[in-house]
Amino acid sequence: MPYYRHHVFFCVNRRQDGRACCANQHSQEMRDYAKERIKTLGLAGKGGVRVNNAGCMDRCEEGPVMVIYPEGTWYTYVDKEDIDEIIEQHLQRGLSVERLKMKE
Repeated sequence: MPYYRHHVFFCVNRRQDGRACCANQHSQEMRDYAKERIKTLGLAGKGGVRVNNAGCMDRCEEGPVMVIYPEGTWYTYVDKEDIDEIIEQHLQRGLSVERLKMKE
């Protein structure tokens, strides 16, 4: 059994050159929300879910971006409701949220 059942990475990259970046789309706020929500639901920790910041994952133009491992499922999101749906469907029920999945 892996140490974490799911490892969630949020791109929080901020580009200084004016190009699109996840930080401009409130990715740090959404990451912080997801981390707190996962703790509140009792999903955090060994055998559960770990949420981390990530630097640029080179998809900022499609962002904001998050990826969940071990599945390697990439998502984009708009608001806390989208984050809640990803937590409920993917992390709790094991189902992909098709409407938020990014193309491979």
